[in-house]
Amino acid sequence: MRPALALSLTLLPLSAASLLIGAADMNLASVGTDPQAALILTVSRLPRTLAVILTGAALGIAGVVMQQLVRNRFVEPGTTGTAESAALGLLAIALIAPAAPIWVKMMAASLAAMAGTALFLRLIRRLPAREVLLVPLVGIVLSTILGAMVTFIGWQTDLLQMIGIWLFTGEFSGVIAGRYELLWIAAAAAALAWFAADRFAILGLGEAAATGLGLNPDAVMRLGLVVVAVVTALVIVTVGMIPFIGLVVPNIVARGMGDNLRATLPVTAAGGAALVLACDIIGRLVRYPYEVPVGTVLGVVGSLLFLWLLYREPARG
Repeated sequence: MRPALALSLTLLPLSAASLLIGAADMNLASVGTDPQAALILTVSRLPRTLAVILTGAALGIAGVVMQQLVRNRFVEPGTTGTAESAALGLLAIALIAPAAPIWVKMMAASLAAMAGTALFLRLIRRLPAREVLLVPLVGIVLSTILGAMVTFIGWQTDLLQMIGIWLFTGEFSGVIAGRYELLWIAAAAAALAWFAADRFAILGLGEAAATGLGLNPDAVMRLGLVVVAVVTALVIVTVGMIPFIGLVVPNIVARGMGDNLRATLPVTAAGGAALVLACDIIGRLVRYPYEVPVGTVLGVVGSLLFLWLLYREPARG
């Protein structure tokens, strides 16, 4: 069975479990006859499940694009300053125009995320080509500096709780119909990466090689920046940052399937969706009927997966 199909089939029982699990008792068989069950399903359970799937898929693909832009497997939007930049843009709008509509917040977060990612790319261009471990270190340093700025401004303006949700405790408990639809835009941005998969793969060979093959590296770089920034910003605006998805899922898929992006991107999307969905279900069951934020669960699961990737011997062909 092909990996994409296998993961898609895995999503079916996970999605069914997500629809059934919650503080309010609900029987799917009674949705057609019970108005309360139908309301719970359409207003809460179904939007939440869709939000989880869209978030996991979009973040997985954003991680792949980020890794191709910097030619390094150990980065993702959450470790390159992208998420903190998006939070800085959101914070600026919250202070300057607190009553601004959601699309204004989305634009501010996306532009700030794009600027932060562009700054990271400019910084790593000065690094020695062979020092691959310096790339994630620079990203972590930049993320820390930007995060400190966001935290300081939030502390001064009494917005620390909001910042904590944006950056540290991503969760889906507040998702209802009408409050998750921006994630479809994030999914569309991630889908755009599939249409440009060959270009990103060529860019991953290096700017000189890409130019020699007739590609415009700057144009592809700008497209990648848009994809990463829009996905990251919209996820943060809607549910807060979810860690590790863009780091571990692309690496696991690449270990098993290689670097053919056109073939691996759908698998990465399905894998990201399945991992976030599984962790969200775990978070709902650990202290039922209360919830543990999915960001906390993924902090544990994602770190274990990352350590497994570091210490596991690559498969020999």
